[in-house]
Amino acid sequence: MTGAFLNAIGILLGAIFGLAQRAPLSARSQDFFRRGLGAATVFFGLQLVWLNVNGTFLSCAKQAFIVLMALVLGNLLGKLLALQKISNHFGRFAGNLIANTQTNPPRKSADAFNACTILFCAAPLGVLGAVTDGLSGGFYLLAVKAVMDGLAMTSFVKMFGWPCSLSAFPVFIFLGAISLACQLYAKPFLDSHNLVCPVNVVAGFIACAVALVIFEVLKVELANFLPALAVAPLLAWLLNH
Repeated sequence: MTGAFLNAIGILLGAIFGLAQRAPLSARSQDFFRRGLGAATVFFGLQLVWLNVNGTFLSCAKQAFIVLMALVLGNLLGKLLALQKISNHFGRFAGNLIANTQTNPPRKSADAFNACTILFCAAPLGVLGAVTDGLSGGFYLLAVKAVMDGLAMTSFVKMFGWPCSLSAFPVFIFLGAISLACQLYAKPFLDSHNLVCPVNVVAGFIACAVALVIFEVLKVELANFLPALAVAPLLAWLLNH
């Protein structure tokens, strides 16, 4: 649960920084952080791929085939489940809550808290990071998300006040629960069948897709790819038996 803890700390530190700073970050600084976070996401995504693809050429080719099929089938399953539409719905709901704070001042703190909680919990990078943290202790993706959320909180806390920073606690509980469930329930089974690597490789490729969104190179329906995390070990198990 290291990654979930870092994510929560990042949000709280962002709130402190936002309250301490009189002026918001300049456009140049925001662009610098955006590029840096995009590069870090690519680096840690490719690192996941590199560390979990091993063996002979044929073995690596087989792993690549499994990952490719998992991404394709996972995306199809995600579309059938309308995961991206659900994610977009949460995003619009959070946006409406933020807009409501302008017209309904008595609800400002509660709506801002709920909006920040939804936005920080619904990010696909959070699910990726929580899964990899639970399965292999790789908290790096959540560390990147911690910086992203912290930067966002520097703006939110100026608009809505300090109560919105309390969203760090449900974020910790949500992501920590995913990591703990993966560690206690999924990891023992996956380890016993050598199936952790396919999950990490798929997570690495999806992380690289997250970077494409950060760099505004391509609009990717990231939520639709999340089922690939479950499809990858299933395919690997089927092909190995």
